[in-house]
Amino acid sequence: MMKEIAAVAAISSPMAQTITQQLTDGVQTALAKAGLPPAAVCPWEVPRQAEHGDYATNVPMTLARAARRPPRQIAEAIVANFPALGEVDHVEIAGPGFLNVFLSPAWCAEAVRRIIAAGDGWGRGDAAAGQRVRLEFVSANPTGPLVIVNARAAAVGDSLVRMLCAQGAHVTTEYYVNDAGNQFDALARSVDARIREALGLPSTFPENGYPGEYVMDLAGEYLAEHRIDTPAALEAHRAQKGLGAGDWLEHLGRYAVAKMVESQRRVLADYGVTFDVWTSEQRDVRAVGLPDAVIEELERRGLVYELDGALWFRATAFGDEKDRVLRKSTGELTYFAVDLAFHHVVKFGAAERVINLMGPDHHGYVPRMRAAMQALDHAPEALEVMIIQLVTLLREGQPVRMSKRRGEFVLMEELIEEVGRDAARFTFLTRRHDSPLEFDLAVATRQTAENPVYYVQYAHARIRSIWKQVAEQGIAVPAWDEVDLGVLTLPEEQALIKRLLQYPDFVAGAARALEPHRVAYWLTELAGVFHPYYRAHRVIQDDRRLMLARLALCTAVGLVVRNGLGLLGVSAPESM
Repeated sequence: MMKEIAAVAAISSPMAQTITQQLTDGVQTALAKAGLPPAAVCPWEVPRQAEHGDYATNVPMTLARAARRPPRQIAEAIVANFPALGEVDHVEIAGPGFLNVFLSPAWCAEAVRRIIAAGDGWGRGDAAAGQRVRLEFVSANPTGPLVIVNARAAAVGDSLVRMLCAQGAHVTTEYYVNDAGNQFDALARSVDARIREALGLPSTFPENGYPGEYVMDLAGEYLAEHRIDTPAALEAHRAQKGLGAGDWLEHLGRYAVAKMVESQRRVLADYGVTFDVWTSEQRDVRAVGLPDAVIEELERRGLVYELDGALWFRATAFGDEKDRVLRKSTGELTYFAVDLAFHHVVKFGAAERVINLMGPDHHGYVPRMRAAMQALDHAPEALEVMIIQLVTLLREGQPVRMSKRRGEFVLMEELIEEVGRDAARFTFLTRRHDSPLEFDLAVATRQTAENPVYYVQYAHARIRSIWKQVAEQGIAVPAWDEVDLGVLTLPEEQALIKRLLQYPDFVAGAARALEPHRVAYWLTELAGVFHPYYRAHRVIQDDRRLMLARLALCTAVGLVVRNGLGLLGVSAPESM
C-alpha cells in the first residue's frame, strides 16, 4: 500500500507557520509599505555567532538591481517598516545590507507550550504536498545476500521516505529484482555446479559464477527439499518435472532467486524497512513486452538507427556522451533498453517524480537515462539519482572482515547482529550519502558520548527518567496552559528553545535536498546542548514555578528528539 502521511492539521496559532515563513511575511510587508518591489525569494540562515542574531537574510542585496537602490538603503527601509511581530525583539542592519533578526525571549519561552501542543506534528509540513514520488532503493541483485553498502542504502532510502511523507508527499517505495540476463544465468549455473558437486557428478564451475558459500547452501536446500541424494534421484526428479538442459537452468535460477529475495525481505524487515512494490524484471517488464513497445515508440520518433547489426538510441541528441545500444546484433535486449522502458511506462506512469538510489559504479547511468526520459517527453530533472558510496568497516580504527560465509564481503545481517538496528541506521546517516563512510563497530556499540546514536537516544531517555521521578514523588503537574514559562530566561534555556524552533525549517530543507544526514547531525547538536543543561540545572526542585517550566522545556526537547529519530527509523528508548 502506498505510504502516505496526511497533512498535519494546522495548529491554531502563528506557530502553524515556521519562523522563517513569519519573518518572510514581515519582510514582504515592510517592502510593500516602503514602496519597494517584493523579494522573489527570502533566504534565511542561522548565524554561527549569537551577536549576529537568531536569523539573517541578504534580501536587501538581492533586491538592489530591481529596486535601483543601494542594499544598505533597502535594509534601512525594511527595518523602518518592519511590522510588529510577537516573535521579533528587534532587527539590525549589518555590513553592506544584511538583516539580523533577534527573537523575543518572552515569545521563545511561550513557544515551548505550542511545540508540546503540536506533538508528533512538530516538524511536519507541506513543502512536498501532493507530489507523487516513486522511490527505488537497495535493489540488490538476487545473486547474493545483502551486504554492508546495501544496509547504508536502506538507511538512506527509508529515511527519505519518512521525510518526504512528513512534508506531504505520496511516496511509493520499490525494490527492483534483476532476475533476468547474464547474472541470472550465472547464478543458475553456479547452483547447478554445486548440486553436481554435492552428488559426486562431474562439474565445471562457470567462470562468471558466484563462489560464495551461500550458493552451496542453496544447492543443499534444493537437494534436501526434493529429497535428492543420488545422481539417479536427480535424473528421476528432472524427468518427473520434464526439465531439459535449458529448462533445468531456468528452473534452478527461479528457485535460487526466490530464496535470495525471501532472505533479503527478511533481513530488511529486521532492519525496519519494507517496500510497497517488489518488481520482477522478468515477470513485470520483459514478459509483458514493455521494452519492444517503447523501442517502437522511439523508432516512430526517429530516435533509433541500426549499425553493425545492432539497434542504437540517439542519446547524444539529448546530452549523453555517446549513443546507446538498445538491442545487440544477437537480438538480445540490453539492460538499458529494459530499464528505460520500465521507467517510461511504469515509474513515470505512476509518479511525476522518480528517485533512484544507486551504487558507486552507476555514475554513467545518470546521463543516459535522463537522455532517454527526455526523448520520451519527461523533464530531465524529474529523474533524480543518488549515488550511495562505499563503506569501510573498522574496529577500533582498524579494518576488519566479519563475514562467516566468505571474507570478501560483509553481510548486512551480521552487521545488524553485531551493533543493532538503531546504531547501524544512525551511523550510516552521520555522513552524506555520496561520501565514503568509515563504520567503526567498536564506536557503534559504545555507551558513551563518542557514539552518536547513544548520545542522542540518551537525551530522550534522560527526559523520560525525569517523568518517572515526577511520578514516583507524586508531583502534581497541571495542564501546560497553566504553567508560567516566562521564567525560562537562562541563555542555555533560550538556546535550547531556539533550536527546537528551527526544527521544522531544518526538516523541510533536508527533505528538499534529499539529505537525511542533516537530521542526524542536527539531533546530535541538540543533544550536545541539552546534556550540559541537564547536568548544570536541576529540573525537579523546591521552586515549583521553575520546576514546571523546566519540565515543559525538557518535554519539548524529548518530543523533538523522538520526532527526529522517527524520521531516521531509529527508536527513542524510555530508559538506557
